[in-house]
Amino acid sequence: MSELGETSAVCHNFYMSAGVYIHIPFCKSRCSYCDFATDVFRSNEIVDSYVDALVKEINSFQCKIQNPKSKIDTVYFGGGTPSLLSPKQLEKILNAVHETFEAAENSEITMEMNPATMTLETVRAYRSLGVNRASFGAQTFDDTELKRLGRRHTANDVRETIELLRKAEFTNVSFDLIAGLPRQTIRDWERNLEEALKLNPEHLSLYLLEIHEGTPLAEQIRSHRQPQPDEDLSAEMYELMTEKTSAENYAQYEISNFSLPNFESRHNSKYWTLDPVYGFGVSAHSFDGISRYVNERDTAKYVEMIEKKDSAEVYRERIDLASEFIFLGLRLEKGIDLTEYEKRFGINLLERYAEDLARLQDFELIEINEKVLKLSNKGKLYSNEVFSVFV
Repeated sequence: MSELGETSAVCHNFYMSAGVYIHIPFCKSRCSYCDFATDVFRSNEIVDSYVDALVKEINSFQCKIQNPKSKIDTVYFGGGTPSLLSPKQLEKILNAVHETFEAAENSEITMEMNPATMTLETVRAYRSLGVNRASFGAQTFDDTELKRLGRRHTANDVRETIELLRKAEFTNVSFDLIAGLPRQTIRDWERNLEEALKLNPEHLSLYLLEIHEGTPLAEQIRSHRQPQPDEDLSAEMYELMTEKTSAENYAQYEISNFSLPNFESRHNSKYWTLDPVYGFGVSAHSFDGISRYVNERDTAKYVEMIEKKDSAEVYRERIDLASEFIFLGLRLEKGIDLTEYEKRFGINLLERYAEDLARLQDFELIEINEKVLKLSNKGKLYSNEVFSVFV
């Protein structure tokens, strides 16, 4: 990897537990709403060359500390469809991670898996290699909606995937659902939640549909082939999800994330608390404690750049930590400890943003009590409007 320049904060022993993110871009097909960097799976040979590039990038990571290895306690395989990796390919990547980083014994190692892409033998092999958390996109339990989204799996595939993971002794399973899909009714969403909770996952990510420019779904809405999402209906769906999950002992610890006790996503929590995360692979984002930097988004170009110079970095920016700490921290249910904020940044947040905070309180979007600033229930529905104040 290229020199980190003045961003040597990544190397201070202050950061005892960073995370590693690894992007696997390959998919069997592209979903209509997807805005991630993905590539259609064509052959194992292409995946092999990508894995070789990943390993080279990981091995070339350099950290300016006396200790030869940076300490990590989470590894996250995202995509794309990481479960298209063979156990041999996965082992090769994990070996590179362990050669480069000092991983804690209790590290959380998550792999995103698509339903109907795995066998019991493969999943058991992943588990034996150290993967101890599985996350997959169910999205909906309605087969008609799945077809509209361009998903290749069925609702029954989701149920079978859970069963497969349990047989392979996965005790930490998460899956995603999307609310506010085109033509989805409140009763449809209620059925989705009931189906999800029946399967007893340790973690649920429940998102309101976002329309990203450049996706097929955005074009379908623009051309009136699909209806525009209804904001009032989405708000009703959000309220329903918080009620249903709470009744089943799932705690909402972030705007879109719910877990049984002690099953919060340790890796994703790093993004919201500004802990370092080192990203590898196509379009991977990294944060080293001061700067955020991004890899090339095109798979072929990424491989070429790694082969030529061990780095695929295409953009870097030094971020305003005090500002980002606010809008990322507000995503969390616990909110922001105002005393901790002042200690960390030397800024009295209530004084600095007094006028904006008063306006947000007038609209009942935030709550301030006992030295904590947090979103109200209404504020969670309009979180982007709140965050924009601090960007």
